[in-house]
Amino acid sequence: MWVCHATQSHSECPVLGGTARPYARLGLVGTISATHTRFMTTTLITGANKSLGYETARRLIEAGHTVWMAARDPERGRRAADALGGQFVQLDVTSDDSVAAAAETVAAAGGLDVLIKNAGISRPQAPAAELTAADALAVYDTNVVSIVRVTNAFVPLLRSSAAPTVINVTSGLGSFAHVHDAERIESKVNAPLYTSSKAAVTMLTVQYARALPEMRINAADPGYTATDFNGHSGPQTVTEGTDAVVELASRGGAGPTGTFIDRSGVAPF
Repeated sequence: MWVCHATQSHSECPVLGGTARPYARLGLVGTISATHTRFMTTTLITGANKSLGYETARRLIEAGHTVWMAARDPERGRRAADALGGQFVQLDVTSDDSVAAAAETVAAAGGLDVLIKNAGISRPQAPAAELTAADALAVYDTNVVSIVRVTNAFVPLLRSSAAPTVINVTSGLGSFAHVHDAERIESKVNAPLYTSSKAAVTMLTVQYARALPEMRINAADPGYTATDFNGHSGPQTVTEGTDAVVELASRGGAGPTGTFIDRSGVAPF
């Protein structure tokens, strides 16, 4: 049901028969004005029980989103969701069955507008010559294959949204430009599996954006943020680290697609 702004004319208000853009998916509630459109957005975040995922959930809930906080561990996930007023759904990004079940739960509750794929791993942290094929498979399944797995499961729900949005959390460590820039911290890191997995995430983002032009599909780099990934050594706070993700999630289906951004804007790949 729409709630029109007090300053709107009859012609501007969809409820009164106007022609403003109709965000028609059942259950959307919003306020429309000549310069700004708001509607209730349903968002799902993977890996939402801590760090960047948790802070993203906090900020989007505060902004009015209905947020599904997805986590592999039910106890931790429910505790995190209860703390923020989010909705918990169990989701292990490495399991086809778990992802499919989560998609069914979200579909039954009314659908989805924004999908944020945040879950990822950085380990093992071992010398390059000691990395094994099993190490590579574990990192790539969680960081890369999961992008395909989760996208496949949730695209049918997003197609029913008036403003379908997909955000893949990537990293500047996967940027060729950044790792070759001697003045950037990314050039000092040697982590073959993690960095290459994030380069793959960014390219998958571009390819999905081209394949699904009706959706806004972009990649976000949090930057060097103090999290469990780096022993809380990063100079950015988790709030600063979620700026790019929150920006993309707040565009209401507008803006470019197939881009790679950080909190400063479009980033080089």
